[in-house]
Amino acid sequence: MALSYMPGFGNDFETETLPGALPQGQNSPQRCAYGLYAEQLSGSPFTAPRGTNERSWLYRIRPSVRHTARFKPVRYATWKSAPNLDDSELPIGQLRWDPLPMPNEETDFLAGMRTVTTAGDVNGQAGMAAHVYVANVSMVDDHVFNADGELLIVPQEGGLRVFTEMGVMEVEPGEICIVPRGMIFKVELMDGPARGYVCENYGAKFTLPDRGPIGANCLANPRDFKTPVAWYEDKETPCRLTVKWCGRFYVTEVGHSPLDVVAWHGNYAPYKYDLSTYSPVGAILFDHPDPSIFTVLTAPSGEEGTANIDFVIFPPRWMVAEHTFRPPWYHRNIMSEFMGLIKGQYDAKEKGFVPGGMSLHNMMLPHGPDAFGFEKASTADLGPQKLDDTMAFMFETRFPQHVTRFAAEAEVLQDDYIDCWAGLKKRFDGTPEGDWS
Repeated sequence: MALSYMPGFGNDFETETLPGALPQGQNSPQRCAYGLYAEQLSGSPFTAPRGTNERSWLYRIRPSVRHTARFKPVRYATWKSAPNLDDSELPIGQLRWDPLPMPNEETDFLAGMRTVTTAGDVNGQAGMAAHVYVANVSMVDDHVFNADGELLIVPQEGGLRVFTEMGVMEVEPGEICIVPRGMIFKVELMDGPARGYVCENYGAKFTLPDRGPIGANCLANPRDFKTPVAWYEDKETPCRLTVKWCGRFYVTEVGHSPLDVVAWHGNYAPYKYDLSTYSPVGAILFDHPDPSIFTVLTAPSGEEGTANIDFVIFPPRWMVAEHTFRPPWYHRNIMSEFMGLIKGQYDAKEKGFVPGGMSLHNMMLPHGPDAFGFEKASTADLGPQKLDDTMAFMFETRFPQHVTRFAAEAEVLQDDYIDCWAGLKKRFDGTPEGDWS
């Protein structure tokens, strides 16, 4: 499949698979070309300000309102939504998990969703859920859309081919993609079983963070975000459409493929991003900058500077500062941090935190480098050092993240995680040098 993309974040795009499928101004005829139907997909209220108003016009073979059966309830037991407060009796604490194993039975992307934490309220459209997906078969005639929020998909093992109403995205480990709220899609596996992470954003959509004094360049640049061009499937076979709506699931039958958009224009669209194009900034003399300098995308809340969600990465980079402690410092925070590792090692946790694993440090619970990381960083040569072949990320939210029963009872939950700090011994002896014997 030949794929094409249009660069740029948040632009107003237009794309057509057949010439003249997009109407042009007042010269357009009364009926859409090729016998298509016009349908608008809105990602914001009609009266939202111009800078935040999002909608796209879809020109499709059949309108999406046409399905052959009423919606029926369907259950996906391991996909949970907030509030999910009494699902687990696990006490608060710093938590870490090994990678979830691949399933033995046939499991597609939808059935393979495993919720680890929930936060906020899906009905109040605030907060998020953190999931892991495990899949070993593709979605063929099954499709889904999520009315509760947009999906940030982070592959860790195995590539995904994400078919949406507005085009196709191939997303490999080291890349991410966004499927907007309400957009129909299905997921095909590119090269065998797949595992990865999903942030389900109930609140305001992800956008690029303001750079402040950094200025016009660095961090994630708009030109590196890729939106797919139009692609359609004219298939007259029975298909199913599952809808997630206010935390519940419903399914209906459709007598054709719902991915039948021949042309579209607008600014409400899916997109992908290669994490290797992120341009880090950091201290080049002394002191340790805040981790917010690694923010790729942010979903704002009603309070300025306090995100509903920040998506943060820790990519390969040079460490060149002096007179500072290089790994993340010990910390207590009003934000709650769900962390995953795509590949390599995380510099503050070189042992026990492996690719495909995850950790949770909830609001105001202390966390920081393990004893090994502290010792290594405190005695390391302060010359230039390259952190290479690594990629970790964080879903950070202003809401507390509640652990699901599935995650609390998973065999991959590390019972001894807290022991990684046991070796942090007392070094105070009343002298400026301290006791490093």
